[in-house]
Amino acid sequence: MQRILQSLKSLVLSVLNGNSGGEIPMAILTEGRLVPLVAFILAWVATYLAIQMGTQGKIRIRRIPGLDSIEEVVGRAVEMGRPIFMIPGRGTFTDIYATQTIAGLSILSYVATLSARLGAKLYVPMSRVDVYPVAVELVTDAYKAEDKLEELDVDEQIPYLSGTQFAYASGVIGMAARMKPAGNIMMGPFWAESMMFAESFARAGAMQIGGTARMYQIPFFAAVCDYVLIGEELFAAGAYVSGDPQQVGSIAAQDWYKLAALVLGILGALLATAGVTVIGDLLRM
Repeated sequence: MQRILQSLKSLVLSVLNGNSGGEIPMAILTEGRLVPLVAFILAWVATYLAIQMGTQGKIRIRRIPGLDSIEEVVGRAVEMGRPIFMIPGRGTFTDIYATQTIAGLSILSYVATLSARLGAKLYVPMSRVDVYPVAVELVTDAYKAEDKLEELDVDEQIPYLSGTQFAYASGVIGMAARMKPAGNIMMGPFWAESMMFAESFARAGAMQIGGTARMYQIPFFAAVCDYVLIGEELFAAGAYVSGDPQQVGSIAAQDWYKLAALVLGILGALLATAGVTVIGDLLRM
């Protein structure tokens, strides 16, 4: 088996490098890069197929308890006659947390639609200048779709507080202390302000839902919030409420790849225990 794998590797590298026996000026593919190339191609194909299946309605995302509770939070705000807060985090569209920001904005659109439909007053304090106009557009479109645009005061309900972390946190904490909201939904990338928000809204008596893929902040949400979306559940929630087939397909393709990696890992460990290193040899190609 080792000899067959070595021969196959030599043959593939020889073909890709154009080596017909003579010296070549530059290799197209070096050893150790074949598997990443194949994995990249398979990932592209899997994502494309998943998006097509999502468009056809063949892929569904399971319901997450934290999503069910969003309607409960909005309904609670209506019953109590108190406002509701939605905070999409402090990420931007140009940092490594952009996907979390997009997921948070997808949930914001959903929350805005529910708030307009049921009559809850929604507040969305913002801290990023590039995300702010998008948030305004999403909330405005949601109220317009429910024919409640006259009930929305953008300047009051979607204020830009500050781009500085703790100045922004101070502004949100002050709003929570004054308004005593019935609910608070925090979805997106959060930093040290996460615990400040969670504690402040808890003292105000708000029912809270927290969700982030920044693992350092999840324990704070888990300790204080009523419901928590952990890690990648945030992306699944964003895809679920938006219904965007591209997001749904991307989530499905990621799950397929995780499953394949899990199977390869378990199979490789079992074979290596038995002295067969075929999986490891393949991955080193």
